[in-house]
Amino acid sequence: MGAVKGRSLVMKRSLVLGLMTLFLMGLTSCGKQSSGDQVDVTLVSFSVTKIAHEAIIVKFAQKWKQEHGQSVVFKRSYGASGTQTRAVIDGLDADVVHLSLGLDMKKIEKAGLIQPGWETKLPNDAIVSKSVAALMTRPGNPKGIHDWSDLAKDGVQWITADPKTSGVARWNFLALWNGLVKLHGNENEAKRFVKKALKNVPIMAKDSRESSDAFFKQSQGDALINYENEVILLQQKGVKVEYTIPKVNVSIDNPVAVVDKNVDKHGNRAVVEAFVQYLYSPEGQEEFAKAGFRPVNQTIAQKPEYVAQYPVVNLTMVKDYGGWSEIQKKFFADGAMFDRLRNES
Repeated sequence: MGAVKGRSLVMKRSLVLGLMTLFLMGLTSCGKQSSGDQVDVTLVSFSVTKIAHEAIIVKFAQKWKQEHGQSVVFKRSYGASGTQTRAVIDGLDADVVHLSLGLDMKKIEKAGLIQPGWETKLPNDAIVSKSVAALMTRPGNPKGIHDWSDLAKDGVQWITADPKTSGVARWNFLALWNGLVKLHGNENEAKRFVKKALKNVPIMAKDSRESSDAFFKQSQGDALINYENEVILLQQKGVKVEYTIPKVNVSIDNPVAVVDKNVDKHGNRAVVEAFVQYLYSPEGQEEFAKAGFRPVNQTIAQKPEYVAQYPVVNLTMVKDYGGWSEIQKKFFADGAMFDRLRNES
């Protein structure tokens, strides 16, 4: 009987010690997530946002340290939007993604990493930076390229990446298509001009970097379609660039989202969501504006220096075409309009 009592007492003590250990472990775990000295955040974005993000990260980290006593250490990855999308889906442990087009974000959502409805959780339908399409030309613009129809002129060659492989090129094609529809009043006439314009492309590069190299380094083409923000960045670096912003244009909208699955795994949601909100703040938007993006924050957009920097244009939105799913189906799926216009003789 005494032996049984002894074993019972030992078991009770072990149970109590076990429960105390689990309780203390829980406290330690909570402490690491909410009040540790350091929080790690991984940002994945497309290449031309680097200058803006690097400045924003410094300001946000200082603010968070002052308000919460935690150091925020950012790991960053910059690259082509499509490449970044594939990397995140394949395991790149991003907490925040800021990409060139909503279609890329939808792919990450479809992979189960971002919860549906992410567009409604942030201001401005989760669009945090904007640009428009620009036509870059040779010094003096000898071919007189000022608008979309000029790309269909005889004797004009222009450079773009392939929309089948490049997200940037999808924006380029959409800007060209939209401009010609608005200028000529109907899709049939737009098809005629687009078909002719595509025949003036000597080579379709794989991505925007290759198309820029073809234009600048290899001196191919009389014009290059590029983002307005990239043109502004080149000028800031001292590169002499001649360009025009067609009056009929598209709003190139770049979304941001929290990668829910990774954030929940890392336990850093509070700081990640605060960082994303900071991107919309006047301080964050000022850095995007300095880097050549059109601000989504109207307080910054209306500052005199940015009003002067960005010409007023007639903008068409992605939603006017039914969203990226419809755009992909109509223009860029196999056998869709881009393939047909490119391959017709």
